[in-house]
Amino acid sequence: MTTLLSFLRMLNEKLAVAAGLLLLLSVCVTLYDVIARPFGMSLGGTDELSGYAMAVVTSWGVSYALTCLAHVRIDIIRARGGTAVRAWFDAVSILSLAAVAVTVAYRAWPVLAKSIANNSTANTTLETPLWIPQSLWMAGWLWFALSAVMLAACVCLFLVSGRHDDIEEFAGSRGEA
Repeated sequence: MTTLLSFLRMLNEKLAVAAGLLLLLSVCVTLYDVIARPFGMSLGGTDELSGYAMAVVTSWGVSYALTCLAHVRIDIIRARGGTAVRAWFDAVSILSLAAVAVTVAYRAWPVLAKSIANNSTANTTLETPLWIPQSLWMAGWLWFALSAVMLAACVCLFLVSGRHDDIEEFAGSRGEA
């Protein structure tokens, strides 16, 4: 299980780098557009494309935050408990997060399905078919849900087998009080 979680962490790091490159590309395109406008060479639509990039990067980035233990938690009670208490708090935390992730991923489908059914396009000059950015956005939420469920399942198995140190490593809180 630790090998699986280490692989998940490594894969999410690679996805975070890809997301970062998408953001960098978005910044470069926007910068070019701002500089080119006075010369009449504006690309047009950079604000729309940047918005899509932000949505996609956000949905994919939460998985990286998950495996890096970067999600915000208020853990004043957890920090004062022993190893077993912290393990239980971590288990409740990851199970809650997994439930939210699954709910968000589940609720993303109707948005995409409606765009596909209606052949929806953006009401901008680009007239982007909305299924394209929404598919990438939804895929990110699905990946987050899958990552969270995998982590939650491993944490539950660690909890049952008394492997509290593994829970601390993969689902604990980064900052200890």
